[in-house]
Amino acid sequence: MAASPSTARAINDRLALRLLQDEGPLTATQLKTLTGLSRPTVADLVERLSGSGLVHVVGETGAERRGPNAKLYGIVADRAHLAALDVRTRSVSVVVADLLGTTLAEAAAPVGETGGTGAAVEQAVTLLQQAAREAGADRLHTVAVGAPGLIDPATGELRDSTGLPAWHRRLIGVLQERLPARVLVENETNLAAVAELRAGAARDRDDFVLLWLGQGVGAAVVLDGRLRRGASGGAGEIGFLPVPMTSGLPSATGCDGGFHELACVSAVRALAAAHGLDPATALGSGHGPFLDALAQRLAVGAAAVAAVLDPGCVVLAGEIGHQGGPELAARVEHALAGLSPLRTEVRATALGDAAVLRGALLRARDAAQDELFP
Repeated sequence: MAASPSTARAINDRLALRLLQDEGPLTATQLKTLTGLSRPTVADLVERLSGSGLVHVVGETGAERRGPNAKLYGIVADRAHLAALDVRTRSVSVVVADLLGTTLAEAAAPVGETGGTGAAVEQAVTLLQQAAREAGADRLHTVAVGAPGLIDPATGELRDSTGLPAWHRRLIGVLQERLPARVLVENETNLAAVAELRAGAARDRDDFVLLWLGQGVGAAVVLDGRLRRGASGGAGEIGFLPVPMTSGLPSATGCDGGFHELACVSAVRALAAAHGLDPATALGSGHGPFLDALAQRLAVGAAAVAAVLDPGCVVLAGEIGHQGGPELAARVEHALAGLSPLRTEVRATALGDAAVLRGALLRARDAAQDELFP
């Protein structure tokens, strides 16, 4: 069944906008070549997109050839301003960007609860407002927040979780109340996986699992190029995974006894101390016995992931994955090969501490473009 003229126009417009986003400014001739559309159709869509304020002339090309120069068309980057927040237990990082994702301002600050939940929320909101002013953003179109914890798939809200600061949930509500912007919240591990998929260690993979190894332990599952959240938003709660080498079994209210007990920052620091190393610098010391012992621990969790999902690739992220780097990843891959018959490559994060913020910005950009692009 043929598309209606209006549907065909919308499809062509979106195709052109995606090309301008991915390739940068293009001439009408280049758009014709890349889209396969006729010259009159391209002329019509350029006029239509220019009239809607989404595309404008950004320059000319063709000085090296005879004849008139061709106009270069590009997306109007300041049509919308975006913000991304990486909310940690004791800090917040913020970036404000334009519609193309170009960073205009960024800031970070410690956030504590010494003055209560309200004071912590105000610190975070003030940081965002200051960054927006610095970026010249009078109004934010979309704000994406990355935070630890479960996200309810039905409501998109951060669930009330034990062990997480109360100001996290309150912050989302305050942002929604005060900002004339769409506010989105996503689990930090999921956002890190999105960033690694599109701009990091997993750019060449459609299937992989990201292990987040920090104060908390979690995983993000990407299959067929899509993030998988699970029925209740809990896909990847690997900290609760029952494993050997722990003190017991986890429970519905606590992950002590689960994989968390082997792989979180405090556990890794204790392991380093047991090897006579400074916990603060152990991962960069190249100490073979310590790295082998840690790799064996991490391989236990990775083997469980491989047995269920067979992703073919595991990315080590979070504080431990970042500091351990390729050396730790190689040792985990070797240990994993001895635990699982399924060939699984192990890679270190390519984005490090910036992964969550990068993923949040991609989430905000995608949401804004979906709304603004026809």
